[in-house]
Amino acid sequence: QVQLVESGGGLVQAGGSLRLSCAASGRTFSSNTMGWFRQAPGKEREFVAAISWGGGVRNYADFVKGRFTISRDNAKNTVYLQMNSLKPEDTAVYYCAVRSYSTSTHSYDYDYWGQGTQVTVSS
Repeated sequence: QVQLVESGGGLVQAGGSLRLSCAASGRTFSSNTMGWFRQAPGKEREFVAAISWGGGVRNYADFVKGRFTISRDNAKNTVYLQMNSLKPEDTAVYYCAVRSYSTSTHSYDYDYWGQGTQVTVSS
């Protein structure tokens, strides 16, 4: 079992920034992809970003390119999502997830999920 705990969410004005963190514990894979997804009220969960074990492969959803940056610290088993230039439409619960293979943009490819952290962007 892998436990994932997100933190760093909150309320921010449009144009502001937040940094989300996701700490993994328990049974960690020797190499894994970590990803961020989000779900707004009444909408399906959608892919935000993913990063490979070594950080050499990073995938982003088109709507966050140039604004969000995913990174990881393997020594701390932690993945980060730096979110800049936030917009009201970024309001959602943000989830981190882990899978044991290469990066994927599909939620069904991920094996473990955190409980989510709320991000609210006011206009």
